[in-house]
Amino acid sequence: MRKLVFALGVILLAHVGPSGALAFEVEAEVHFGPTDARQIAVLSTTDIAILSPVITAYLDRNPDLGLRYVMASSQEVYRAIADEGAEFDLVISSAMDLQMKLANDGKALSLPAEALSNQPGWARWRNLLVSVAQEPVVLILSDKALAPGQEAPRTRRDLIALLRDHEGQFRGKVGTYDPAVSGAGYLFAAQDARLSDTFWRLAEVMGRLDAQLYCCSSEMIDDLRSGQLLVGYNVLGSYALAQGTQGYQVIELEDFTLTLLRTALVPHQAANPTGAFDLLQFLLSAQGQDLVAKGAGLPAVEAAAFDRKPHLRPIRLDPGLLANLDRVTRARFLEEWRAAMEQP
Repeated sequence: MRKLVFALGVILLAHVGPSGALAFEVEAEVHFGPTDARQIAVLSTTDIAILSPVITAYLDRNPDLGLRYVMASSQEVYRAIADEGAEFDLVISSAMDLQMKLANDGKALSLPAEALSNQPGWARWRNLLVSVAQEPVVLILSDKALAPGQEAPRTRRDLIALLRDHEGQFRGKVGTYDPAVSGAGYLFAAQDARLSDTFWRLAEVMGRLDAQLYCCSSEMIDDLRSGQLLVGYNVLGSYALAQGTQGYQVIELEDFTLTLLRTALVPHQAANPTGAFDLLQFLLSAQGQDLVAKGAGLPAVEAAAFDRKPHLRPIRLDPGLLANLDRVTRARFLEEWRAAMEQP
Protein backbone atom coordinates (compact mmCIF):
# COMPACT_ATOMS: atom_id res chain seq x y z
CA MET A 1 0.00 0.00 0.00
CA ARG A 2 1.25 3.46 -0.79
CA LYS A 3 2.61 5.63 1.98
CA LEU A 4 0.09 8.04 3.46
CA VAL A 5 1.52 11.28 4.86
CA PHE A 6 -0.72 13.29 7.20
CA ALA A 7 -0.14 16.99 6.71
CA LEU A 8 -3.01 18.36 8.78
CA GLY A 9 -5.48 16.76 11.14
CA VAL A 10 -6.82 19.58 13.25
CA ILE A 11 -10.54 20.20 13.06
CA LEU A 12 -11.50 23.59 11.64
CA LEU A 13 -7.99 24.86 11.09
CA ALA A 14 -8.04 27.96 8.94
CA HIS A 15 -6.45 27.67 5.51
CA VAL A 16 -4.11 30.51 4.69
CA GLY A 17 -4.49 31.95 1.21
CA PRO A 18 -1.72 33.20 -1.05
CA SER A 19 -1.95 36.70 0.40
CA GLY A 20 -1.57 35.38 3.94
CA ALA A 21 -5.18 36.25 4.82
CA LEU A 22 -7.38 33.68 6.50
CA ALA A 23 -9.47 31.88 3.92
CA PHE A 24 -11.88 28.95 3.99
CA GLU A 25 -11.76 26.59 6.98
CA VAL A 26 -10.14 23.19 6.50
CA GLU A 27 -11.02 20.15 8.59
CA ALA A 28 -8.15 17.91 7.51
CA GLU A 29 -5.50 17.58 4.82
CA VAL A 30 -3.53 14.54 3.66
CA HIS A 31 -0.86 14.01 1.00
CA PHE A 32 -0.84 10.71 -0.88
CA GLY A 33 2.19 9.55 -2.84
CA PRO A 34 5.36 11.56 -3.51
CA THR A 35 5.12 15.22 -2.57
CA ASP A 36 7.73 16.26 -5.14
CA ALA A 37 5.79 14.81 -8.09
CA ARG A 38 3.09 16.35 -10.26
CA GLN A 39 0.09 16.86 -7.96
CA ILE A 40 -3.68 16.56 -8.21
CA ALA A 41 -5.44 18.75 -5.64
CA VAL A 42 -8.82 17.46 -4.42
CA LEU A 43 -11.24 19.45 -2.26
CA SER A 44 -13.99 17.32 -0.76
CA THR A 45 -16.58 16.96 1.97
CA THR A 46 -15.97 13.20 2.08
CA ASP A 47 -13.99 11.78 4.99
CA ILE A 48 -10.47 10.92 3.90
CA ALA A 49 -10.70 7.32 5.11
CA ILE A 50 -13.71 6.68 2.88
CA LEU A 51 -12.05 7.68 -0.40
CA SER A 52 -8.48 6.62 0.42
CA PRO A 53 -8.91 3.10 -1.14
CA VAL A 54 -9.85 4.66 -4.49
CA ILE A 55 -7.03 7.20 -4.31
CA THR A 56 -4.49 4.53 -3.37
CA ALA A 57 -5.57 2.30 -6.27
CA TYR A 58 -5.37 5.22 -8.70
CA LEU A 59 -1.87 6.23 -7.57
CA ASP A 60 -0.71 2.62 -7.77
CA ARG A 61 -1.49 2.91 -11.49
CA ASN A 62 0.18 6.32 -11.67
CA PRO A 63 3.30 6.20 -9.47
CA ASP A 64 4.64 9.44 -10.96
CA LEU A 65 1.74 11.42 -9.43
CA GLY A 66 0.97 12.71 -5.95
CA LEU A 67 -2.36 13.81 -4.56
CA ARG A 68 -3.29 16.48 -2.03
CA TYR A 69 -6.64 15.83 -0.39
CA VAL A 70 -8.30 18.63 1.55
CA MET A 71 -11.47 18.02 3.51
CA ALA A 72 -13.89 20.80 4.47
CA SER A 73 -17.58 21.31 5.18
CA SER A 74 -19.90 21.74 2.21
CA GLN A 75 -20.38 25.45 2.89
CA GLU A 76 -16.61 25.96 3.09
CA VAL A 77 -16.04 23.94 -0.11
CA TYR A 78 -18.49 26.18 -1.92
CA ARG A 79 -16.91 29.32 -0.49
CA ALA A 80 -13.41 28.18 -1.47
CA ILE A 81 -14.38 27.82 -5.13
CA ALA A 82 -17.09 30.46 -5.58
CA ASP A 83 -15.68 33.29 -3.47
CA GLU A 84 -11.96 32.69 -3.12
CA GLY A 85 -10.96 31.01 -6.38
CA ALA A 86 -8.94 28.42 -4.45
CA GLU A 87 -6.83 26.31 -6.81
CA PHE A 88 -8.18 22.78 -6.69
CA ASP A 89 -8.43 20.34 -9.57
CA LEU A 90 -11.39 18.22 -8.46
CA VAL A 91 -14.24 19.12 -6.10
CA ILE A 92 -16.43 16.41 -4.55
CA SER A 93 -19.35 17.39 -2.32
CA SER A 94 -22.46 15.99 -0.70
CA ALA A 95 -24.27 19.35 -1.10
CA MET A 96 -25.87 18.82 -4.51
CA ASP A 97 -27.46 22.26 -4.57
CA LEU A 98 -24.21 24.10 -3.92
CA GLN A 99 -22.45 22.01 -6.55
CA MET A 100 -25.24 22.77 -9.00
CA LYS A 101 -24.84 26.49 -8.28
CA LEU A 102 -21.10 26.30 -8.98
CA ALA A 103 -21.75 24.54 -12.29
CA ASN A 104 -24.65 26.81 -13.25
CA ASP A 105 -22.62 29.94 -12.43
CA GLY A 106 -19.83 29.00 -14.84
CA LYS A 107 -17.39 27.80 -12.17
CA ALA A 108 -16.89 24.33 -13.71
CA LEU A 109 -15.01 23.06 -16.76
CA SER A 110 -16.61 20.78 -19.32
CA LEU A 111 -15.89 17.13 -18.57
CA PRO A 112 -14.65 14.89 -21.42
CA ALA A 113 -17.21 12.47 -22.82
CA GLU A 114 -15.13 9.44 -21.83
CA ALA A 115 -15.35 10.48 -18.17
CA LEU A 116 -19.15 10.49 -18.38
CA SER A 117 -19.77 7.45 -20.57
CA ASN A 118 -20.49 5.05 -17.69
CA GLN A 119 -22.97 7.29 -15.91
CA PRO A 120 -26.71 7.42 -16.69
CA GLY A 121 -28.23 10.73 -17.71
CA TRP A 122 -30.02 11.22 -14.36
CA ALA A 123 -26.66 11.00 -12.54
CA ARG A 124 -25.07 13.97 -14.33
CA TRP A 125 -25.97 17.49 -15.37
CA ARG A 126 -24.89 18.54 -18.84
CA ASN A 127 -21.18 17.82 -19.07
CA LEU A 128 -20.31 19.84 -15.96
CA LEU A 129 -21.44 17.87 -12.92
CA VAL A 130 -21.47 14.11 -12.35
CA SER A 131 -22.42 11.77 -9.54
CA VAL A 132 -19.70 9.54 -8.11
CA ALA A 133 -21.90 7.80 -5.52
CA GLN A 134 -25.50 7.60 -4.38
CA GLU A 135 -26.37 7.11 -0.75
CA PRO A 136 -29.47 7.01 1.40
CA VAL A 137 -30.08 9.54 4.16
CA VAL A 138 -31.07 7.44 7.15
CA LEU A 139 -32.21 7.28 10.74
CA ILE A 140 -29.81 5.77 13.25
CA LEU A 141 -31.20 4.41 16.50
CA SER A 142 -29.21 3.35 19.54
CA ASP A 143 -29.84 -0.13 20.89
CA LYS A 144 -30.59 1.63 24.19
CA ALA A 145 -33.41 3.67 22.66
CA LEU A 146 -36.03 0.91 22.76
CA ALA A 147 -37.43 -1.25 25.53
CA PRO A 148 -37.19 -5.04 25.06
CA GLY A 149 -39.69 -6.14 22.44
CA GLN A 150 -40.43 -2.59 21.31
CA GLU A 151 -40.46 -2.14 17.54
CA ALA A 152 -38.21 0.38 15.85
CA PRO A 153 -39.91 3.22 13.96
CA ARG A 154 -40.37 2.52 10.27
CA THR A 155 -41.81 5.89 9.22
CA ARG A 156 -41.58 9.51 10.35
CA ARG A 157 -44.99 9.18 11.97
CA ASP A 158 -43.67 6.24 13.99
CA LEU A 159 -40.64 8.30 15.01
CA ILE A 160 -42.81 11.24 16.07
CA ALA A 161 -44.96 8.90 18.19
CA LEU A 162 -41.89 7.31 19.81
CA LEU A 163 -40.39 10.68 20.75
CA ARG A 164 -43.70 12.12 21.99
CA ASP A 165 -44.49 9.08 24.13
CA HIS A 166 -41.06 9.02 25.80
CA GLU A 167 -40.09 12.69 26.11
CA GLY A 168 -38.11 12.19 29.30
CA GLN A 169 -35.99 9.45 27.78
CA PHE A 170 -35.18 11.34 24.58
CA ARG A 171 -34.75 14.88 25.93
CA GLY A 172 -31.35 16.13 24.77
CA LYS A 173 -30.69 12.75 23.13
CA VAL A 174 -31.87 13.46 19.56
CA GLY A 175 -29.41 14.76 16.98
CA THR A 176 -29.75 16.10 13.45
CA TYR A 177 -27.96 18.45 11.07
CA ASP A 178 -27.97 22.18 11.66
CA PRO A 179 -29.22 23.51 8.29
CA ALA A 180 -27.88 26.97 9.09
CA VAL A 181 -24.34 25.58 9.25
CA SER A 182 -24.29 22.53 6.99
CA GLY A 183 -24.97 22.75 3.27
CA ALA A 184 -25.91 19.07 3.15
CA GLY A 185 -28.10 19.50 6.22
CA TYR A 186 -29.98 22.38 4.60
CA LEU A 187 -30.42 20.34 1.42
CA PHE A 188 -31.85 17.36 3.36
CA ALA A 189 -34.19 19.50 5.44
CA ALA A 190 -35.48 21.42 2.42
CA GLN A 191 -36.08 18.20 0.50
CA ASP A 192 -37.83 16.65 3.51
CA ALA A 193 -40.14 19.63 3.79
CA ARG A 194 -40.89 19.48 0.06
CA LEU A 195 -41.88 15.81 0.18
CA SER A 196 -43.99 15.74 3.34
CA ASP A 197 -45.51 18.01 5.97
CA THR A 198 -44.53 15.46 8.62
CA PHE A 199 -41.06 17.03 8.56
CA TRP A 200 -42.24 20.17 10.34
CA ARG A 201 -44.18 18.15 12.92
CA LEU A 202 -41.02 16.13 13.53
CA ALA A 203 -38.95 19.31 13.74
CA GLU A 204 -41.29 20.71 16.39
CA VAL A 205 -41.05 17.50 18.41
CA MET A 206 -37.26 17.53 18.17
CA GLY A 207 -37.23 21.19 19.22
CA ARG A 208 -39.31 20.45 22.33
CA LEU A 209 -36.79 17.73 23.19
CA ASP A 210 -33.83 20.11 22.95
CA ALA A 211 -32.39 18.40 19.86
CA GLN A 212 -28.63 18.62 19.43
CA LEU A 213 -27.56 20.17 16.11
CA TYR A 214 -24.51 19.05 14.15
CA CYS A 215 -22.32 20.05 11.26
CA CYS A 216 -21.81 16.53 9.95
CA SER A 217 -22.85 12.88 10.10
CA SER A 218 -19.61 11.61 11.61
CA GLU A 219 -20.06 13.70 14.77
CA MET A 220 -23.64 12.51 15.19
CA ILE A 221 -22.51 8.90 14.85
CA ASP A 222 -19.66 9.40 17.35
CA ASP A 223 -22.04 10.89 19.92
CA LEU A 224 -24.56 8.12 19.40
CA ARG A 225 -21.83 5.51 19.90
CA SER A 226 -20.71 7.24 23.10
CA GLY A 227 -24.25 7.36 24.50
CA GLN A 228 -24.70 11.12 24.24
CA LEU A 229 -27.43 10.53 21.65
CA LEU A 230 -30.10 7.89 21.24
CA VAL A 231 -31.39 9.03 17.83
CA GLY A 232 -29.69 10.55 14.79
CA TYR A 233 -31.99 11.87 12.06
CA ASN A 234 -30.91 12.48 8.45
CA VAL A 235 -27.53 10.79 8.75
CA LEU A 236 -25.58 9.78 5.64
CA GLY A 237 -26.03 6.03 5.34
CA SER A 238 -22.50 5.40 4.10
CA TYR A 239 -21.02 6.99 7.23
CA ALA A 240 -23.41 5.08 9.48
CA LEU A 241 -22.33 1.77 7.93
CA ALA A 242 -18.64 2.53 7.43
CA GLN A 243 -17.47 1.33 10.84
CA GLY A 244 -20.08 -1.34 11.43
CA THR A 245 -23.28 -0.84 13.37
CA GLN A 246 -22.40 -2.20 16.81
CA GLY A 247 -24.63 -0.49 19.33
CA TYR A 248 -27.13 0.96 16.89
CA GLN A 249 -29.28 0.15 13.87
CA VAL A 250 -29.55 1.95 10.55
CA ILE A 251 -33.11 2.50 9.32
CA GLU A 252 -34.26 3.53 5.85
CA LEU A 253 -37.63 5.07 6.62
CA GLU A 254 -40.40 3.47 4.58
CA ASP A 255 -42.52 6.58 3.98
CA PHE A 256 -39.51 7.85 2.00
CA THR A 257 -35.74 7.82 2.26
CA LEU A 258 -33.92 10.64 0.54
CA THR A 259 -31.10 9.45 -1.69
CA LEU A 260 -28.20 11.81 -2.16
CA LEU A 261 -26.05 11.98 -5.26
CA ARG A 262 -22.49 12.84 -4.18
CA THR A 263 -21.21 14.91 -7.09
CA ALA A 264 -17.91 15.97 -8.62
CA LEU A 265 -16.82 18.83 -10.84
CA VAL A 266 -13.56 20.25 -12.15
CA PRO A 267 -13.41 23.96 -11.21
CA HIS A 268 -12.55 26.49 -13.88
CA GLN A 269 -9.40 27.56 -12.01
CA ALA A 270 -7.95 24.02 -11.84
CA ALA A 271 -4.17 23.99 -12.24
CA ASN A 272 -4.14 20.35 -13.39
CA PRO A 273 -7.47 19.70 -15.15
CA THR A 274 -6.02 16.83 -17.18
CA GLY A 275 -5.09 15.01 -13.98
CA ALA A 276 -8.53 15.72 -12.53
CA PHE A 277 -10.27 14.34 -15.64
CA ASP A 278 -8.17 11.18 -15.48
CA LEU A 279 -8.80 10.67 -11.75
CA LEU A 280 -12.52 11.24 -12.24
CA GLN A 281 -12.62 8.79 -15.13
CA PHE A 282 -10.98 6.16 -12.89
CA LEU A 283 -13.42 6.93 -10.07
CA LEU A 284 -16.35 6.38 -12.46
CA SER A 285 -14.88 3.24 -14.07
CA ALA A 286 -16.06 -0.25 -13.13
CA GLN A 287 -13.01 -0.72 -10.91
CA GLY A 288 -13.41 2.68 -9.30
CA GLN A 289 -17.11 2.19 -8.61
CA ASP A 290 -16.40 -1.26 -7.19
CA LEU A 291 -13.91 0.31 -4.80
CA VAL A 292 -16.42 3.01 -3.97
CA ALA A 293 -19.06 0.39 -3.14
CA LYS A 294 -16.90 -2.24 -1.40
CA GLY A 295 -13.71 -0.62 -0.24
CA ALA A 296 -14.72 2.97 0.32
CA GLY A 297 -18.16 2.28 1.81
CA LEU A 298 -20.08 4.55 -0.57
CA PRO A 299 -22.92 3.02 -2.62
CA ALA A 300 -22.02 3.13 -6.31
CA VAL A 301 -24.34 4.83 -8.78
CA GLU A 302 -26.97 2.23 -9.64
CA ALA A 303 -30.44 2.75 -11.10
CA ALA A 304 -31.57 -0.73 -10.01
CA ALA A 305 -31.41 0.32 -6.35
CA PHE A 306 -34.58 2.36 -6.84
CA ASP A 307 -36.39 -0.67 -8.26
CA ARG A 308 -35.29 -2.90 -5.38
CA LYS A 309 -36.20 -0.30 -2.77
CA PRO A 310 -39.17 1.78 -3.92
CA HIS A 311 -39.05 3.87 -0.72
CA LEU A 312 -35.82 5.49 -1.95
CA ARG A 313 -36.41 9.01 -3.28
CA PRO A 314 -33.52 10.36 -5.33
CA ILE A 315 -32.80 14.06 -5.04
CA ARG A 316 -33.00 15.26 -8.63
CA LEU A 317 -29.78 16.61 -10.10
CA ASP A 318 -31.15 19.61 -11.99
CA PRO A 319 -31.40 23.41 -11.64
CA GLY A 320 -34.51 22.99 -9.50
CA LEU A 321 -32.04 22.57 -6.64
CA LEU A 322 -31.24 26.27 -6.93
CA ALA A 323 -34.69 27.39 -5.79
CA ASN A 324 -33.93 26.73 -2.12
CA LEU A 325 -30.68 28.71 -2.37
CA ASP A 326 -32.57 31.92 -3.08
CA ARG A 327 -31.69 34.24 -0.19
CA VAL A 328 -35.28 35.06 0.72
CA THR A 329 -36.37 31.42 0.48
CA ARG A 330 -33.44 30.27 2.58
CA ALA A 331 -33.99 32.98 5.20
CA ARG A 332 -37.68 32.07 5.55
CA PHE A 333 -36.88 28.37 5.83
CA LEU A 334 -34.23 28.90 8.50
CA GLU A 335 -36.54 31.25 10.42
CA GLU A 336 -39.20 28.53 10.51
CA TRP A 337 -36.55 26.00 11.50
CA ARG A 338 -35.35 28.16 14.39
CA ALA A 339 -38.93 28.63 15.56
CA ALA A 340 -39.31 24.83 15.66
CA MET A 341 -36.02 24.35 17.50
CA GLU A 342 -36.36 27.17 20.04
CA GLN A 343 -39.70 26.37 21.62
CA PRO A 344 -40.35 27.37 25.25
